[in-house]
Order: sequence, then structure tokens, then C-alpha cells
Amino acid sequence: MNFLAHLYLSGESSEVRIGNFIGDYVKGSSYSKYSPEIQKGILLHRRIDEFTDKHPIVKQSASLLQEHYGRYSGIIVDMFYDHYLAVNWNIYSNVELSRFVSGVHRMLILNYFKMPGRVKRFLPFLIKNRGLENYRNIKGIERALRIMSEYSSLPAKTDLAIKVLKENYDRLNNDFKGFFPEVKEMSEKILRQ
Repeated sequence: MNFLAHLYLSGESSEVRIGNFIGDYVKGSSYSKYSPEIQKGILLHRRIDEFTDKHPIVKQSASLLQEHYGRYSGIIVDMFYDHYLAVNWNIYSNVELSRFVSGVHRMLILNYFKMPGRVKRFLPFLIKNRGLENYRNIKGIERALRIMSEYSSLPAKTDLAIKVLKENYDRLNNDFKGFFPEVKEMSEKILRQ
């Protein structure tokens, strides 16, 4: 799952959301320097990633990209699944996507100085361009993948990824709809503990 899903799966706590949002950028035991609620969000992020990476439906989706992306297939699927969450948003939330994203932006800005340096560098751009909201458009996913390939080790094969998305659009949407209720239930159970 990517940013939108991690934020959605965090429940109502701002600090859990912050932790879940920054989870990829906090390594090892360094999460212990954060408040207990942010720690909870970081650990939730790790559990979501572990659950996602091992799930047979996600592996099925990733198999469409395996030949060209290899070990990066799961990252592309995470982006695709954020797209489908945005597209199907009204199934999972009573709050409009644009309103949810605006609320998340406010919360992230108010907590900017709690963020790791790498997050501080991209956060203004993500907010200014309403990247989370734009995941609902294929162009938004395409743009996010291009940026990721410029600033990370993700192979620069965005056109290929978008081709796979378009050619398998309904199949991937069905995969997402089969998988997402399970990760949602798992996340809710962790948050109740």
C-alpha cells in the first residue's frame, strides 16, 4: 500500500496517521524516539507492508509486472492499489476524498517538524500538487511513478507500468477489491489493541 492507503488505514488519530505516513523513512528501532502514538503508526505501517507483501492476491497482481520490474513489482502494485482506493473511495469512506486529503494536509503541515528529513523534502510538493487526491487519475499515478523513478532505484519504466495498468484495469480493480477489506480488517484489529 502507498501513502493514501496507509493514511486511510490509520483510523482517526493524527499521531497514528503521522507514524503510518512516515513509516518507510524510519528504520529499525529508531521509531522509539517518537511519541507512543506515532510509534504505533510506524509499527502499523510495518504490519500493513508485511501483510501486503505476503498476500496471495497482491502476488497475483504483481505477477503482471514481474518480468519487467522484478523485485520492484510490489511497489508498482502499491501505487496501483492507491489508485483503486481513490477510484473506489466512496465504498470505503463517508468523507469525500478531497475533504479527507485536505484534512490530512492540514495535519501533516501542523506536524511538519516531527517528520524525517526525506519526508520534509517531498511533503510540500505532495501537498501543493494534491498528489494523494490525484491518485484517482491514471495521469496522477503516472506522474508519481515518474517522480519515484527519478529519485529512487525504481526502474524508469513508467510507460510500461501504465500499459499494464490499462490492459488489466478491471482485473487489478477486482484484485484490489478482494484484498482491501482484509488489510482494513487487520489494521482495525491492531488499532483496537
